[in-house]
Amino acid sequence: MKIDKAVSIPLVTHDPFFSIWSSADKLYEATPTHWCGANQTLKGVITVDGKRYIFLGKDGMMQHLNQCYINLTATATEYVFENDAVRLTCRFTSPLLLDDMVLVSRPCTYVDFAVEKKNAQNVIIDFSVGADVVRRGHDPLVGFEGTREDYHYSYMGRAIQQPLSGSDDGVAIDWGYAYVASPEEQTKCWYVKNKERLHVQMDLSQRDSASFVFAYDDLLSINYFGQWRKAYWTNTYATILDAIGAAIADKAETLQKAARLDEEMERKAYEIGGESYAYLCNLSYRQAIAAHKLITDDEGNVLFLSKENASNGCIGTVDVSYPSVPLFMLYDPEYVKGMMRPIFQFAACDVWEYDYAPHDVGRYPYAWGQVYAYKENFGSEATELKLWESGRSGVFPPFYMYPAGSGIYNDRYQMPVEECGNMLIMVAAVCKADQNAEFAKPHWEVLKRWKNYLVTYGSDPGDQLCTDDFAGHLEHNVNLSVKAIMGIEAYASLAEMLGEDEEARKHHKLAKEMAADWEARAYAGDHYALAFGKPDSWSLKYNLVWDKIWGSNLFSQEVYQKELAYYLEKNMEYGVPLDNRDYYAKSDWILWCAAMAENKEQAEQLIKPVAHYAKNSPSRVPFADWYQANEGINCMFIARTVQGGIFMPMLLH
Repeated sequence: MKIDKAVSIPLVTHDPFFSIWSSADKLYEATPTHWCGANQTLKGVITVDGKRYIFLGKDGMMQHLNQCYINLTATATEYVFENDAVRLTCRFTSPLLLDDMVLVSRPCTYVDFAVEKKNAQNVIIDFSVGADVVRRGHDPLVGFEGTREDYHYSYMGRAIQQPLSGSDDGVAIDWGYAYVASPEEQTKCWYVKNKERLHVQMDLSQRDSASFVFAYDDLLSINYFGQWRKAYWTNTYATILDAIGAAIADKAETLQKAARLDEEMERKAYEIGGESYAYLCNLSYRQAIAAHKLITDDEGNVLFLSKENASNGCIGTVDVSYPSVPLFMLYDPEYVKGMMRPIFQFAACDVWEYDYAPHDVGRYPYAWGQVYAYKENFGSEATELKLWESGRSGVFPPFYMYPAGSGIYNDRYQMPVEECGNMLIMVAAVCKADQNAEFAKPHWEVLKRWKNYLVTYGSDPGDQLCTDDFAGHLEHNVNLSVKAIMGIEAYASLAEMLGEDEEARKHHKLAKEMAADWEARAYAGDHYALAFGKPDSWSLKYNLVWDKIWGSNLFSQEVYQKELAYYLEKNMEYGVPLDNRDYYAKSDWILWCAAMAENKEQAEQLIKPVAHYAKNSPSRVPFADWYQANEGINCMFIARTVQGGIFMPMLLH
C-alpha cells in the first residue's frame, strides 16, 4: 500500500528489544529510534558519481535524496527516493509469518536496495548501525569481521556482556550482539572500531540491486520461573550464524511467502473496512507480534510472552493478551495458548492464594511472579534513583517461590472479574478453534474456580479495576459485567466439549438469564449505560463481540443496534471516546466495536478516525492505543501488542 505518512513507521521489528522505528515523514528527517524513544542510529548514504546524499537518518550537513513515497505492507516497509540522476528503493522486511514460528522468532531483517541509474555511472551505498543499538551507556564495544562458506559478516556488542541484567519498561537492550551479513561479493561488511559502528558498503556501479541481513543475538531472552530460556529459534539453529545463513539461503522463498501474506491481508481488509482498515492492518501486524518474545519451556511447550510496553513493563499480562487475540487466532491459536500457559503456571504457585486469575507473571524479561498490585516498591527510593541514574533497573524478587501466606499483593489493585473473564474467553476461543477441549482439560479445576468467581461477582461487579485501569476504579461496571457473562458462556461451551452436558446447560442458561437481567438494568433509552444505576452515562461495550463471534445469542439485536448507532453519535475527529468520563480513546476497543457493525459503511465510520489518528497524531510514537479522541495526542501506551485487536473485524468475518 502506497502511503505518504504514519506517526511512526516500523523498520526492523522482531521483539521488545529488537524494534527500530522512524518517526519522521521523510526517512532522512530523524534518527531512527527504539519504540521507547531511545536513539537506535541507522544511517544510509548514497554516492552518485562522487556526490553524496543522505537517505536514512538525520545529517544536517549533507544533501538528501528526495523521498517520493512509502510502500507499507504487513511484513515490509519500502521507501522510494529519486533525483535527476538516480532512483533508489530501500526495503526493510521483517518476515514475521505467523504460520512459521521459526520465522517469527528468527531475528533477521532483510534490507534490500534497488537502483535505477537515470543519469549516473558509479553508485555506492553505505549503511551503518550505531553503538546505541547494542548498549545504553558508554561501555567499551568489541567487533569482528568473519567469513562463512556462504556469506561474510560483521558484528559488535558490549565487551562485557550481562544478559538479562535489568528489568524495566521504557528501555532498550544493553546486551547481545548486532550482525550485518551478505553473500554478495560486492557488498562489504566490517566493524569500524574508532567510530563504534557496523558498516555495510554496496557498490552498485555494475549492478542494479544489493542486499544484506540485519540480525540480533540477545544471547538469553527470558527468565521463566527460574529457567534461563533462549529464543525459540535456538531450537532450530545452533548459533546466530546458522540462523543468518538460513535466512540468506531461504530468502527468495521467505520473501515470496511474505508477499502472499501481504497481498491476502490487504485484500481482505479492503473488503471488510476499505482503505482505512487496510492501512491499520498493515501498520499493526508487525507491531503486535514484535511486542512478544517466543520461547519454549523444558517440555517444549510454546510460550508467547508479551511486554506491556509504555505501561509498566509487565510480562505476560492477561488483559494485554486478551485484546491482541484476534490477530493470533486468525493464523494459529497456539500463540494464544502460549500466552496463557505462564498464567496457569503462576496460578498454581503457593503464593497465589486467590480465587481469581493473576494479572501478569512478572516484569519483562523476568517471568517469575506477578508484580502488578505488589504492596511494596522494589528497594528504597534511593536505591531506585541510583539504578535509574546508572542506566540500569532493578529486578523484582522471584515471587513464584514465595510461600502461601506471604500477603504480598494488594486486593484493591487486582482485576478479578477482568482476568477471570479474559482467561475463560481465551481458553474457549482456542478450544473452539481446535474443536476439542484438550487444552482446557489439565486446567479444569482452576477454570471452575474462576467461573465461580464470575458467577458470584459478575452480574454487578463491585468497586473493581478493569483493563482500562487508567480510568480508575468503577463500581457497577456494565461492560465488565458483559465480560463476566461471556466468561460464563465460555465455561459452558468448554463443559459441553468435555462431555459435562448438565454443567454446560446449567451455565448457558445462567449466562442467558444474566444477559437478560443486564439488558434491563443497563438500559438507558437510546443506549446502555457505563455503570448500572447511571442512565446518563455511556461506554463502549467491546466485550459483546464474543456473543457475535460464537453465535451464542445471549444479548438481543436491539443492544447492538442501539450501541453502534450511539457510538457514531459520539464519534470525534480521531475516534469514539472510551466512555463519558473523558475524551480518551482506545484504538483496539474501537475496532472491536467496528467488528459488530451492521454493514461496511457503519464499520468504516468507526475505523476511519482511527486511521486518521495513526497518520496524523502530533505524538510521533509507534502506534499508540490510548490517546485523546479530540486532539489525537498520545496518553501513554506505545507499540503494544494490543493492536492485534485491530484484526477483530477480520476475525469475525
